[in-house]
Amino acid sequence: MANTSSAKKAVRKIAARTEVNKSRRSRMRTYLRKVEEAIESGKQEDAFSALRAAEPEIQRAAGRGILHRNTASRKVSRLSRRVKAMSA
Repeated sequence: MANTSSAKKAVRKIAARTEVNKSRRSRMRTYLRKVEEAIESGKQEDAFSALRAAEPEIQRAAGRGILHRNTASRKVSRLSRRVKAMSA
């Protein structure tokens, strides 16, 4: 348990940041799920628009430290490749 006042404040700050990060991660995953569902439905137009909405969310999560930037780029790349493959 934290003994000093600064350690107690740090515990409060960490708890607050954890809540914010959970919310941001959940929001990003929602956008990812929408793209996945659109791909499974087979409608390329829907998948393309869902991907266009998800891409800035993923990059924003990387900018906020929720994801590593390479991970974010990899996710966008793989999703866009799958959406593109739907037309073939």
